[in-house]
Amino acid sequence: AERHEVKVLKHKQAKSPYSFSKNRTKNRCNFRQVLTKLPKTFMLKRFAKLFFGCLAAVTSGMMYAVYLSTYHERKFWFSSRQELEREITFQGDSAIYYSFYKELLKAPSFERGVYELTHNNKTISLKTINAVQQMTLYPELIASVLYQASGSEEVIEPVYFYIGIVFGLQGIYVTALFVTSWVMSGTWLAGMLTVAWFIINRTDTTRIDYSIPSRENWALPYFACQVAALTGYLKKSLNCSAEKFCYLLVSASTYTFMMMWEYSHYLLFVQAVSLFLLDSFALAQTEKVYEVYKIYLFSLFLGYLLQFENSALLVSPLLSLVAALMLSKCLQMNMKKGTFMSRLLKIMHIYLVLTITVTLNFLLKMFVPHKENEHLLKFIEVKLGLNTTKNFTMNWLLCQESLQAPSQDFFLRLTQSSLLPFYILVLIICLFSVTQVIFRRICGEPLKETVKLEDGRIGERPEIVYHVIHTILLGCLAMCLEGMKYLWTPYVCMLAAFGVCSPELWMTLFKWLRLKAVHPILLALILSMAVPTIIGFSLWKEFFPRIMTELSELQEFYDPDTVELMTWIKRQAPVAAVFAGSPQLMGVIKLCTGWMVSSLPLYNDDDLIKRNENIYSKRSAEDIYKILTSYKASFLVIEDSICNEVGPVRGCRVKDLLDIANGHVVCEEGDSYAYSKYGRFCHEIKMNYSPYVNYFTRVYWNRSYFVYRINTVISFQS
Repeated sequence: AERHEVKVLKHKQAKSPYSFSKNRTKNRCNFRQVLTKLPKTFMLKRFAKLFFGCLAAVTSGMMYAVYLSTYHERKFWFSSRQELEREITFQGDSAIYYSFYKELLKAPSFERGVYELTHNNKTISLKTINAVQQMTLYPELIASVLYQASGSEEVIEPVYFYIGIVFGLQGIYVTALFVTSWVMSGTWLAGMLTVAWFIINRTDTTRIDYSIPSRENWALPYFACQVAALTGYLKKSLNCSAEKFCYLLVSASTYTFMMMWEYSHYLLFVQAVSLFLLDSFALAQTEKVYEVYKIYLFSLFLGYLLQFENSALLVSPLLSLVAALMLSKCLQMNMKKGTFMSRLLKIMHIYLVLTITVTLNFLLKMFVPHKENEHLLKFIEVKLGLNTTKNFTMNWLLCQESLQAPSQDFFLRLTQSSLLPFYILVLIICLFSVTQVIFRRICGEPLKETVKLEDGRIGERPEIVYHVIHTILLGCLAMCLEGMKYLWTPYVCMLAAFGVCSPELWMTLFKWLRLKAVHPILLALILSMAVPTIIGFSLWKEFFPRIMTELSELQEFYDPDTVELMTWIKRQAPVAAVFAGSPQLMGVIKLCTGWMVSSLPLYNDDDLIKRNENIYSKRSAEDIYKILTSYKASFLVIEDSICNEVGPVRGCRVKDLLDIANGHVVCEEGDSYAYSKYGRFCHEIKMNYSPYVNYFTRVYWNRSYFVYRINTVISFQS
């Protein structure tokens, strides 16, 4: 009875309105406290993650820039060299770029310096060129403005300021790759792995070691920034302010990239094709894709105006493709939805765009005069076997290692650093997932607004699909030309690092495998942390000692023969002298001495290349004399390394290519050999007998170079 009374009492107390309202008030207070604490905790964690990620990205870029600077100092002993010895380290076209930078700094004003470059008649004999347009000297214009405006004349030497900017841009390059991988995976651990793979495979990711002032070293960091901003812009779950920021960054970096490199529109064309395929399969928001197309059009238009009406931009495939896409969109919008014609246009969309693109490009090339990129089109024709040529410059380019198919050593290096195996794994998983998504779209299933981790559908994220298509297209180019690996390998590092650090990729794989023993989400989260950590430690153990050894080794780069030649020219040659020789050497002479030359290493100008190519051929002394005097050359420099070249591949030496160009190659019974009634000019002129001494007088020589004065009055000696 007592127990029954207690139960009844408890039941009454529980049902009393006072106790019910008291508990409800208490629960409300607790819920409000949770609501007020949750956003603060969430925002604090998000801010900490963003802060440390940005700190890691910036630190990675700065450390890479310092690493490049240290390695450059160890390689060339730059700080202990004289100015002439430093300038000799710039070879070929790099010497020309830096020489114009020096001229800008020597000009009385920036405006006067720009005018002298755009009306330059002090570099090449009998030729006035617009050097800013022909050689894309906008990086040098920017560097000279920054050097003078920042008041760095009394703080740092011009050469250190110049290469410092390039190394700083490489740091931005690495930071942009870091951010791209971070945005895709959601963890800055992927960015750290991207940077590690990039530095370890440095011989295949950048040309900074071989040519510091080259145009791609100035331009590709801006393209990496554009790709990072485009990755964020394509994301579905993006707030309005972040979307506007990404859009503005894409616009600014696209235009800057186009101004820095004359071949930038070809790389943007590959990117536009990737976006076109992404939109064709309805894997991204069409409005965003067409906004990027508008950025291309604006950049092309502005670039055309500011690059002195550069006709190469008008006949570029990028302009034709974007115009075709805009036109096809207008045709589809003007058709009523649901009609037979609208459905037909939708099915034939890809064919329609390709047809309009080819037609527009053909018409533009017919009506727009252009010469800038003709050499590139001819090279592609010969490379693909569609045409043959005896042209020396074209055959010389075909013999260059960077324009050959990639060697086995390239793939071996990528495999030893574990980059290639993980890239292939990530690429296969993403491709299968994208294929599934495309099949679902064909069946009429819509895309999800937000893709959750447990869905295991990484192929529904538009930024991932874009990078998969982009790396495949760049990879196809890299398989044809080894030089294209510098465009492909950095994004291989980024995509592989994203994949191994992404729980969504592992979850996609586990969905296919139908794991039941272990919870797939938990396992995906564990592997996304464990796998990159194991890779990082293995890379640290194997490659970090090599990098430190590389930095600690004191290499010696010294070319006393070239130093002696430049010193003699500055002391003995007349101020009005014009030098003739190989284009690569002429660039160094122009930089180190300032004297006028008869040619430059500009392969888009056939006239300049043809001027001096015959000095290593089997031509008579009279022929060479007439050619050189027609360009007002007064001194001739013969390089012993070219004259006595023993190349590994016969037929690719300079003298072999000249024999082919001049028709001096005879084929008998399957063997080919050079035949001419004249000996090789560079050999015969050293013998000092008639008729060579009648036209040329030797005035200087050392172990590598022979300098001859071209006689203005011919002396007939026996």
